[in-house]
Amino acid sequence: MYCPKCKAEYREGFTKCSECQVDLVKELPKEPENKQEYIEYACLLTTFNPGDIAIIKSLLDGTDIKYFIKGDHFANIKPLVDPARLMIDKHQIDDAKELLKDLKLNWAGISFHKKDR
Repeated sequence: MYCPKCKAEYREGFTKCSECQVDLVKELPKEPENKQEYIEYACLLTTFNPGDIAIIKSLLDGTDIKYFIKGDHFANIKPLVDPARLMIDKHQIDDAKELLKDLKLNWAGISFHKKDR
């Protein structure tokens, strides 16, 4: 017998976990396998503007597009040294472009990478 909450094992005859006070089960449910998925990212755009980063994140967070912004915290510490880079799952880059195409960003500090257009 097992506790489904703390996963403690009990001898036959026990019905409740002494710690969690929940009913014991005969078997614990199978743990999902943590498969690490390899994602190849491509840079879609760069910017020095933290406001642009916030807008882009708010739009992408509502989608299933896999992304991260490389250097967005560094850009706040040392502005204009190295821009923040919007990195998108290579297989979703067209979806991200479509989502961001009408976005009016601060063009003084942003550039789209030509190879990804």
